[in-house]
Amino acid sequence: MASYDYDDSRANYDDPRHAPVPSPAGQDIGYDPNFVPDSVKSFVVHLYRHIREKNVYETHQMYETSFQSLSDRLFKDTPWPSVDAVAHFVDNDHVFCLLYREMWFRHLYARLSPTLKQRIDSWDNYCSLFQVVLHGVVNMQLPNQWLWDMVDEFVYQFQSFCQYRAKMKNKTEQEISLLRQFDQAWNVYGVLNYLQAFVEKSSIIHILEEEKEGLEQFTATDGYDYSGGSSNVLKVLGYFSMVGLLRVHCLLGDYHTGLKCLLPIDISQQGVFTSVIGSHITTIYHYGFANLMLRRYVDAIHEFNRILLYIYKTKQYHQKSPQYEQILKKNEQMYALLAICVSLCPQVKLVDETVNSQLREKYGEKMIRMQRYDEEAFAIYDELFSYACPKFITPSAPSFEEPLVNYNQDAYRLQLKLFLYEVKQQQLLSGVRTFLKVYSTISLGQLAVYMEVDESTLRTILLTYKHKTHAVDSVGKIMSNADVDFYIDDDVIHVVESKPVNRYGDFFLRQIVKLEGMINDLDRVKLD
Repeated sequence: MASYDYDDSRANYDDPRHAPVPSPAGQDIGYDPNFVPDSVKSFVVHLYRHIREKNVYETHQMYETSFQSLSDRLFKDTPWPSVDAVAHFVDNDHVFCLLYREMWFRHLYARLSPTLKQRIDSWDNYCSLFQVVLHGVVNMQLPNQWLWDMVDEFVYQFQSFCQYRAKMKNKTEQEISLLRQFDQAWNVYGVLNYLQAFVEKSSIIHILEEEKEGLEQFTATDGYDYSGGSSNVLKVLGYFSMVGLLRVHCLLGDYHTGLKCLLPIDISQQGVFTSVIGSHITTIYHYGFANLMLRRYVDAIHEFNRILLYIYKTKQYHQKSPQYEQILKKNEQMYALLAICVSLCPQVKLVDETVNSQLREKYGEKMIRMQRYDEEAFAIYDELFSYACPKFITPSAPSFEEPLVNYNQDAYRLQLKLFLYEVKQQQLLSGVRTFLKVYSTISLGQLAVYMEVDESTLRTILLTYKHKTHAVDSVGKIMSNADVDFYIDDDVIHVVESKPVNRYGDFFLRQIVKLEGMINDLDRVKLD
């Protein structure tokens, strides 16, 4: 078998800013890549057997629990044993060795800092693994968690490589030589092609369409084939690749294309994407962010509200999960994005009372200041956007001409500039909204006097208000984001204010929960 080199370092979902920076992998004193502890040998043998037997439950337990506990106990600061060292325990099975390498690299991205050669080797391993899935005969069923992690890590490592490559200033001659030599490694077209190939080869879009007609059971079975006949690997990778494409296009700043890639998945319903907490959060985070950047604030608020309420109700069940810290991080980022959305589009009625309470607790003071649209307000918008946005990338190859410069912040600065430009345009609208909330009808002349502008300028401002409070949705339909709308008839403005729908369900549910808690407390009281 070929000799394998490994490594890299992992952050919260898609945010390498929070990755640890220990020593490069394999350079720790005392690390022997050929030494295989008995517990690792047992792990590898049993995992191999469970995969061959298509025992998804046991495979998931070993992947999610045993692998993490062994990593914490034996490989906190070092890589796992090399694939060459374990290959003979698994009959030198080519596909299993590729899967082992995939886990191997992922562990190193999480715990250690990769070298350039190791980043390139990881790309080569993904290419080999994906080629087998796309063009070979894969007769196994893997847990959805593992298949999601595969797509998630693939996109993360692409993002990490782009950020690494963009920091040219302190590159050594050897690194520059390797970048020139392996210029196709983590190429943006290669990444997009693999994800798109999974979508097409799996026929997942056709499967989801047939499911709507009752001809398929993909969602009902979470993508598994319980009869044991066929593999779930290609179908589920194709499904998760649609989320991967959304994420890549968001990193590139192409929000329209990203949302178009996600269209086959109905995110308003339970689906395979909700069966894995990481997939669920990543999908809604990027969907919401893309809608925010496209001024579809109502859609963004609606989905952020739903996922934040879901996390609020279920996060205690994930406390022992390896993804728990990432869940909390994304939770905080989405509250920041929700604060931005509600400030730009005051549709508080769309936000659940529980979520709104948390939002006011975290950002209430800042949201009040954000309504002023002065320099302090813009600074807060800048701060929240910078904290909560994806780690944007520049996918193009660097210039190797002297002087070498860092350009890893260029894409972020461009997106921030476009966002703040949009916020500044909203400054005109804040005054209009204030007056429209006060009057049910008012003449153009009167409003012009109040706003201290001439009628011609006022008409321009009103047209801007109409434009900025409407957006085109994913199917080409014009949708309104306005909490206050109007029409003009014979130089008189007629205001149409949307009335909030009274929702009593949440109130009664909270009181029921309180009552049940009190009954439980009373049951525990022992009377003499």
